[in-house]
Amino acid sequence: MQLRSFTRDRSVREQQLKSGTWRRVMHYASPYRGRIIAVVALIMVDAALVVVQPLLIRRIIDQGVVPGVRSIVVSGALGLAGLAVFDAVVGVVGRWIFSRIGEGLIYDLRTEVFDHVQRQSVAFFTRTQTGALVSRLNGDVLGAQQAFTSTLNNVVGNVMSLIAILGAMFALSWSITLMSLALVPLFLLPARLIGSRIASYTREQLSLNAEMSTTMTERFNVAGAILVKLYGHASAESQLFSSRAARVRDIGIRIALNNRIFFNALALVAGLATALAYGVGGVAAIAGTLTVGTLLALVALLARLYGPLTALANVRVDVMTALVSFERIFEVLDLPSLVRDPERPVTLPEGPLDIHFDDVDFSYPLAAEVALASLESVAKEETVAEHTEVLHDVRFHVPAGAMVALVGPSGAGKSTTASLLPRLYDVTAGAIRIGGVDVRDLSQQHLRDAIGVVSQEAHLFHDTIRANLRYAKPDASDAELLEALERAQLADFMANLTNGLDTVVGDRGHRLSGGEKQRMAIARVLLKQPRIIVLDEATAHLDSESEVAVQRALSLALHGRTALVIAHRLSTIRDADRIVVMESGTVVDQGRHDELLARGGLYADLYTTQFATGAHEDASA
Repeated sequence: MQLRSFTRDRSVREQQLKSGTWRRVMHYASPYRGRIIAVVALIMVDAALVVVQPLLIRRIIDQGVVPGVRSIVVSGALGLAGLAVFDAVVGVVGRWIFSRIGEGLIYDLRTEVFDHVQRQSVAFFTRTQTGALVSRLNGDVLGAQQAFTSTLNNVVGNVMSLIAILGAMFALSWSITLMSLALVPLFLLPARLIGSRIASYTREQLSLNAEMSTTMTERFNVAGAILVKLYGHASAESQLFSSRAARVRDIGIRIALNNRIFFNALALVAGLATALAYGVGGVAAIAGTLTVGTLLALVALLARLYGPLTALANVRVDVMTALVSFERIFEVLDLPSLVRDPERPVTLPEGPLDIHFDDVDFSYPLAAEVALASLESVAKEETVAEHTEVLHDVRFHVPAGAMVALVGPSGAGKSTTASLLPRLYDVTAGAIRIGGVDVRDLSQQHLRDAIGVVSQEAHLFHDTIRANLRYAKPDASDAELLEALERAQLADFMANLTNGLDTVVGDRGHRLSGGEKQRMAIARVLLKQPRIIVLDEATAHLDSESEVAVQRALSLALHGRTALVIAHRLSTIRDADRIVVMESGTVVDQGRHDELLARGGLYADLYTTQFATGAHEDASA
């Protein structure tokens, strides 16, 4: 306890906390007010017990052993035994209450931060380092809880113990007490020096551990492992990790050595104080001015004195550490989401839904608007001070039950346009209306219930097929799951699986082929049964055989639904009800396949280029 107090980062004393931080901390503590009061009461009882035991020993010696009164010796011994039992009970009860407070605080903070982060816009996640965010959710929340509970325990407990011990010692012998206190500076000065050194080592150790964790997270996921193997960098990665681990090892040795020096210094000063007490007190006992029992009680109390004294020497650091830990959590909680639900959301009309993009402009938000530099390990000051418009005056209509395709060269804004429909981002100007309702007037849950999306990179959780499909419909029966898989052209695939729906798909679905993952994503959409489907180049990276299977599954998924399809292979959208051609973030043409070819614009150029390469269609197409 004394070491932790001295080795905390004392730079926190200079940090400027935001106004209201302490009040917010108390807000989180308020549900546990009754338990905190109970803990404080137990701490006061424990402080009293620290003094009672030496005083009881004094009575046994002076009133029992010296005069030879057996009854006092026996009753005193029984009293010590009862005191030990009572102290153990108080300790267990106190720890139970403290754990209820601490774990409750962790639960409250962790769930609130998780819920808040889940509601952030996609822009937040595109900038935030996942490892740093997880660390904030785990490490900082745990640190705040420990700082709060340990600070409460240490500050209150040490103050109460110190008052009780010094009061008893001064009552027994003020001269020996003052001489003992004179040795305190001999410990505090070198302890501060050692503590500062250990704090510096600990900061470096934590930083290197964080780097190692990030390295492992990035290299141990499937994509990272494949990249390392393909480039043959396994040895280089091992050497890099080994060098960082070696630095952590060396720092650990230094910390262990300084820890031992710290404790030896504490033991040395305590030993010197004990020798002084025995020397001065022993002479006084021989002279008859001090009883033997009083001398033994003083020595026992002295052994309990230096712990609270040294811990309270850095009480401001302890309190500020707790507050700074909480402030790091509040930093995340105070970051607003750019996509929020309206105060009074409306609902979509029943039946098929049409889509209107009405003069839509869009600019990606700046870093300061969506992210925290502390959650980006490689954060750099943004060189772009103003918003750059990526969509301008986008205007087109998707009739209810129709399929409209978005086409254009890479970087034209197709995927960005599609991402605005389910409000992964919000438009900068203009409006997107579904069934005549502005999507910003709908709750996000209601809006996304109506929309199903299949992207070119279908994401599956490291879980069973059943769990991944039920993400779309949690109460779906196995029969419904199998029907959706069959409609997604996965019946033969499922027939060859020994574990069926209980088959684990692996990290990000890497145990499945690209076509199987895409069809699994389609099965998930079929299970959801949305009224609008968005396909974002769902067949872009598939081989011909997989594409045929996926296209067959898509035809079933799109039947009777409003569909917005982003296509790279123009052959897949020739039968679309309307094709919208985009270039440089705006709509440059739209119409049916034959009409666009006849006009000889950008669409005709793209179509001709694809035929010329022979990459996607044969001459008869």
